[in-house]
Amino acid sequence: MYSNTGCDHSTYYEAIQVNVNESGYYNFASNSSIDILITMYKDDFNPSDTLKNLISKDDNSCPNNHQFSFSVYLEISTKYILIVTTKNPNVTGSFSIIVSGVSNITLERLIENHDECVIGGLCNVQTKGIGITLDDILRYEINRNVTLKNQSLLIKMSVGLTITMFLLGLINSILSLLTFQNENLRKVGCGIYLLASSITSLLTISMFTINFWFILLTQMNSSINLSVRRGGCISIEPLLKLFLYFDTWLNACVAIERAINVYQGIQFNKEKSKRLARWVIFILPFCITATIIHEPLHHNIFEYPVKEKMGYETKIIEIHRWCTINYSRVVQDYNTAILFIHLIGPFIANLFSALFIILGTARQRSLAQTSQNYIAHIRAQLREHKQLVISPAILLILSTPRLIISLLSGCVKVSDKPWLYLCAYFISFTPSILVFIVFVVPSEMYRKTLKESLRTWQRRIRH
Repeated sequence: MYSNTGCDHSTYYEAIQVNVNESGYYNFASNSSIDILITMYKDDFNPSDTLKNLISKDDNSCPNNHQFSFSVYLEISTKYILIVTTKNPNVTGSFSIIVSGVSNITLERLIENHDECVIGGLCNVQTKGIGITLDDILRYEINRNVTLKNQSLLIKMSVGLTITMFLLGLINSILSLLTFQNENLRKVGCGIYLLASSITSLLTISMFTINFWFILLTQMNSSINLSVRRGGCISIEPLLKLFLYFDTWLNACVAIERAINVYQGIQFNKEKSKRLARWVIFILPFCITATIIHEPLHHNIFEYPVKEKMGYETKIIEIHRWCTINYSRVVQDYNTAILFIHLIGPFIANLFSALFIILGTARQRSLAQTSQNYIAHIRAQLREHKQLVISPAILLILSTPRLIISLLSGCVKVSDKPWLYLCAYFISFTPSILVFIVFVVPSEMYRKTLKESLRTWQRRIRH
């Protein structure tokens, strides 16, 4: 059922897919004992937006029992949908369709024609914008008012992955903090950036965990207060973006400083580097916030009642509430640009800094050691500093799924492949639990510092 004249009444309808074998003009007519309406749509039919994709419409233009008749040009390899509906509510009956044209066509009844871009129904609808959020992935997978024990395998696996990622992120941050709390490593800006990154990575994975549990609990329990839902909807996702972008840019700052160190050589000023690092860490959150400050304004709780007709009355049996995001076309274009800046920008900074370190060091070595040519020195530096190239490449690969799902059309049917989208979403946050592996493990100096810090804490615990 849907509303063909407004929101006051709903009428029964039949959706029929028209498959064309040859392009040309076709005439559609019908016989029926009841009063019916006919509309033709191209590509898709949305019961909540009957004007979208509409290409032809006719209403009682023929005499006698031919309830509709019209001609329309149809193209091969194009999906057309014929919607036949009763003019009056609560009426059903049989009808027949007569088609004539340049070639035979086939008519295929559509049992279900649901557009998952649309949340809600009839007059209370919300069209989902571009991009896929965790809420979109889990929306149709969470069973309402059901305990976690009775949820689907996808939800149970998601809970396990979330807990695992949080524990790994906690271990990563603790080990990184133990390493970079050492004052000797913080004599240059690089150590300060990595200390800050240890904290922001923990904040990122913590906010990721909070976001997951907020979505799960609010969808499982319909009695949660509306103000709590709205507060979480408005604040959690923007904060998650802030911490994620901050963490990503701090890693880029590490690479940039290392490149500056190579370029300046013995003229590198450690005190100036420390002051600059403190200023960057102070200013960077404000710059990132300025680029996403509009986000809370476009987040809101969308709610619509699920109604059931009981006799002559319509009763609300439950109310669905989901966190939705509404962007205008201009804001969406701006968001896309910001997304590329915050994800691709740090990668470019990492990669070019690594190449500069390798090429710059090779050039210095070739001037000092003339026994080998420049190419040989470059190869030697690549072997020695290969982690500087591999690390940003790994971080980019792991961030790519987030970039892809952020740019996907909102009409993607997530429910068809929920495992794929969920895995992509989880993978995109793994860089926040890899600070220790990417920066500490490859460095002999950092590993030695960590061992010293662990021995110091062991002595403190014993005493």
